[in-house]
Amino acid sequence: MSGKLTELEKLLIPVVEALGYRCWGIEFLSQGRHSLLRVYIDHPEGVSVEACATVSRQASAVLDVEDPISGDYTLEVSSPGMDRPLFTLEHYAAYVGEQAKIRLRAPYEGRRNFQGVIRGVEGDEVVLQVEDHEYLLPIDSIDKSHIVPRF
Repeated sequence: MSGKLTELEKLLIPVVEALGYRCWGIEFLSQGRHSLLRVYIDHPEGVSVEACATVSRQASAVLDVEDPISGDYTLEVSSPGMDRPLFTLEHYAAYVGEQAKIRLRAPYEGRRNFQGVIRGVEGDEVVLQVEDHEYLLPIDSIDKSHIVPRF
């Protein structure tokens, strides 16, 4: 995890939790002079547009005071949704048996993209079943991943 992301988590997780929500995860995409900061919030009863707006206002106030991001950025606050992104080992453990798409930072066995069933967590690795093969993917090598929703 980058130092910038760690800094943003230290600032924003307490804000989200103080408002009664769970911080599902934070993405920071530095795109030259304009960056994107995305905060995912969750709640057992769901997340409304009003909840996102409330968290956005509070997070903006903290970000304005602390000023951790140089240059222009866009702040987005949203629910993780049905195709929720997975950030932590705890997320993977909670979704054992579900389909997931995982993209790695660097190729593993000649590929970066995997889609399969989450079988569990072993140490700091995610166990992913892709057809007849199980892969152990270190959490630190995962760039992005999300649940594949069932309809």
